[in-house]
Amino acid sequence: KNPDYSFRLFDKRKFFVEVKRPSINIESGVYPAYQITRYAWSADLAISILTDFEEFSVYYCRARPSKDDKSTKSRLLYFRYDQYAEKWPEIAALFSREAVLNGSLDKYVQSLPQKRGEKRVDAALLDDISLWREDLAKSIARHNPELDTTGLNYAVQTIIDRIIFLRICEDRGIERYMRLKDLLNRERVYPRLCELFLQADERYNSGIFHFGKEPGRESADTITPGLAIDDDTLKNIIKRLYFPESPYEFSVLPAEILGQIYEQFLGKVIRLDEGHNALVEDKPEVKKAGGVKYTPAYIVEYIVQNTTAPLLQGKTLQEAASLRVLDPACGSGSFLIVAYQHLLDWHREWYIKNLVPLIESGSNSEIKKLLPAASPAKGRKARSPESPVCLGRGGEWKLTTAERKRILLNNIFGVDIDRQAVEVTKLSLLLKVLEGENEETISKQLKLFAERALPDLENNIKCGNSLVGWDILESNPDLSEEEIARINPFDWEREFAEVFQRGGFDVVIGNPPYVRQESLSEFKGYFQKHFKVYQGTADLYTYFIERGVSLLRAGGIFSYIVANKWMRANYGTPLRHWLKEQCIGEIIDFGDLQVFQGATTYPCIIRIAKS
Repeated sequence: KNPDYSFRLFDKRKFFVEVKRPSINIESGVYPAYQITRYAWSADLAISILTDFEEFSVYYCRARPSKDDKSTKSRLLYFRYDQYAEKWPEIAALFSREAVLNGSLDKYVQSLPQKRGEKRVDAALLDDISLWREDLAKSIARHNPELDTTGLNYAVQTIIDRIIFLRICEDRGIERYMRLKDLLNRERVYPRLCELFLQADERYNSGIFHFGKEPGRESADTITPGLAIDDDTLKNIIKRLYFPESPYEFSVLPAEILGQIYEQFLGKVIRLDEGHNALVEDKPEVKKAGGVKYTPAYIVEYIVQNTTAPLLQGKTLQEAASLRVLDPACGSGSFLIVAYQHLLDWHREWYIKNLVPLIESGSNSEIKKLLPAASPAKGRKARSPESPVCLGRGGEWKLTTAERKRILLNNIFGVDIDRQAVEVTKLSLLLKVLEGENEETISKQLKLFAERALPDLENNIKCGNSLVGWDILESNPDLSEEEIARINPFDWEREFAEVFQRGGFDVVIGNPPYVRQESLSEFKGYFQKHFKVYQGTADLYTYFIERGVSLLRAGGIFSYIVANKWMRANYGTPLRHWLKEQCIGEIIDFGDLQVFQGATTYPCIIRIAKS
């Protein structure tokens, strides 16, 4: 269920190697070729290697694989052992560490002719889950006439999230493989699926599965357990998640890719017509903007690196624990996932440098001094601090799940006006927590510490309008409950009281929405009163820039990617005046380069320090 070897440069996966016995026929074997292309395609890797030592094959893996493909279909290179000496310069020029460091693989892939109709993993999975949404929506609307549009959208999104979460856990070895597929053998699929969801609530503690009332947790899901859904709809979805119908290997699917898929997925909404039939259509704001455009990975990486790294440099463990990272328009969570990975990497390196030598020398008293005492669960005595690192497969030190949970709850925060986006961000972050876990380690946590495997993120990732507070009711006292729910006012200081007691966030990052103010006329008076950068025709992102900087504490760093029109357009005049008063670290203007795929928005990156 996993590739044999993963070759990385730092934390970036570059290619897989799948290894077979010498008795396996690599040259013409269909299954081994399908296996390596399936792994690499699911991980969004361009090329990977299949070998039995006697033979060496290099495959191109960007096209959706099929179990019926011939072994030669995507093969780029094929050598036998008696050619290795002769071909060694060619092999080393591609795959040696020095060559890969110098970009050999990227250059090689770029030199290959582009094939038409190629479907990468994000596009393929987006097509599939969009189809599942449509089928589920129609079935739920047909069988549950009392459900309104809000309830329908919630139910469809939640059920898909739960199925994908459990399926990913199966491929990672956290759940028993084929648990979902076993539901296909009998009738009453949905009631039995709900039983798996209830068991997952006991096991994971995340907001994805939350059905019973518990102190300190937000309202439980009372909608989905009572739904009626026909068996055929669910069977078709589950069937397409398993071999041979499915080309996906979920154990290697990156959390970042899942975020990109969902960013597109969230651009559509389900509505009910007069006959209570479900229709899926573009959200009005997305239609006007010409579709959803997710931020390229290298841009996200650059912004995160240039905000979090300077604040972590030379810090102690306790100082790193106080770092608070925010995306105030988090969408599907792409910036927060990368920021979380940076924090995981920093902590792991710190422990390897400062803690591991003490563990290896058995200096228990010194270890205790270094680690903070663990907070006791309610009704329990405080226990000795657990080691935040453990030895993984291959003798590599890794962070424990408890430590990954602590870092997530301590350091990562997000807000979005869209409830579905908030749930997707939580899903992506929680899957990131579970990376490297298996069924045995999860069960051990339950037995030893009576602790469920995942944190509840309701205090970290919140739903609300980042620009409009509850004081909007002062000038609009007659707003109906429906209008208030649509505006979704948000009180920053109340929702994140602990953060603002210490002055605000340390890092504010993201890619705020680009919406011209003509479609926001109802907020003009409010924006004019609350924002220095107000201008009657300004784009929404200008207000997000001012709000983002205002949320920083002294010494904090802000960085967004936004449209560059503010530099030249009239509506940017107040923003330009306001920026003169700020401590600008850098502005990168991409000019007329198309950074967002298929979009005509020309962006810039802006970085500001609160100083």
